[in-house]
Amino acid sequence: MLSYWEQKNFLDYDLIVVGAGFTGLSAAIHFKSLRKKAKVLVLDRGVFPTGASTKNAGFACFGSLSELVDDFWTMTPDEVLQLVERRYAGLKQIRKEFGDKALRYQSRNGFEILTEASLKTLDELPGINRLLKKLFAKEVFSQVKNIKKLGFSDQVKAVVKNRYEGELDPGAYLNALWSKASKMGIRILSGVTVVEIDQDSGRVIAERKEKKEIFEFKGNQLAVCTNAFTQKLWPESPLEPGRGLILLSKPIAGGIPWKGAFHLDKGFVYFREVEGRLLIGGARNKDFEKEKTTEFATNPAIKAHLQALAKEIIFPEKTLEWEMEWTGIMAFGPKKSPIIQAIGKKTAVAVRMGGMGVALGWQVGKEVAEVLSDM
Repeated sequence: MLSYWEQKNFLDYDLIVVGAGFTGLSAAIHFKSLRKKAKVLVLDRGVFPTGASTKNAGFACFGSLSELVDDFWTMTPDEVLQLVERRYAGLKQIRKEFGDKALRYQSRNGFEILTEASLKTLDELPGINRLLKKLFAKEVFSQVKNIKKLGFSDQVKAVVKNRYEGELDPGAYLNALWSKASKMGIRILSGVTVVEIDQDSGRVIAERKEKKEIFEFKGNQLAVCTNAFTQKLWPESPLEPGRGLILLSKPIAGGIPWKGAFHLDKGFVYFREVEGRLLIGGARNKDFEKEKTTEFATNPAIKAHLQALAKEIIFPEKTLEWEMEWTGIMAFGPKKSPIIQAIGKKTAVAVRMGGMGVALGWQVGKEVAEVLSDM
């Protein structure tokens, strides 16, 4: 039961954004920048963003060598180039907007591990560098000469360096977005689940299950930025959820002989050093069907695979103890480009980050804000 004051002040907005992750907050900020006097509300069912924004590995990347090579099976060279350009531009934009200190950004380069099975990827390195020359001042990929000092097992036959890749703290990025949104007067309500929207009228029904409370909000416009969870609000969406598992070790005795953001297996597996710990994640390609889910749970087969990689390839001489594990839910589809479009008279969507929310969220948020402004 709402009071007169609550009905008067808290239910009607110029824009309601569903989803308080990187993309949703970015959409709210850019819309408010375009319309200074607009009342903007952001809703999310979790205390923290539900999907993957604060559950990812913190890679500031745009695609490893083998990942880009693999893209040529389904994309033209121009499409691959446009994909890289969009991702890298997004990373530069958030660094410029918020600063490396606020993001806890580290320019420690990216690397890709190649085993015997993937060694032929090196043959494609010169061609990929020629393609990317249109975007970067220097060659992007180069082969690391002395790989023995990295301490990997003999299964590692080559390591490829990416001079333009970095790392950041996803929680620090969210804090920066929260701070900016707060200063602009954007209202964020967490812990409420949006169960229904009307794409043409701007009506939003949300609930708090534990309190058995139902809220009806009204927006002059709506932005749906729920990524993998979008089908509940937009059933026609061409999206598939993709769950990602991350493991974090306890501090490793003797330290870690390498720094940077590492990839292997066409980018499906990734690992990095975090405060003396090993963070390793991914490998959903080992069980694609079971990982097409929005359930936050651990797939035992994938967990065992990641632990085996850590023991057999990354740290063959060390005994690792695991401290934490968690999963995030991403969104994929037949194409790797984000979906930014109107889906009703008053509603637009910004979804399908393809596991690249860090790189894409800010710019995609800007683009959906512009779509709404033109509606």
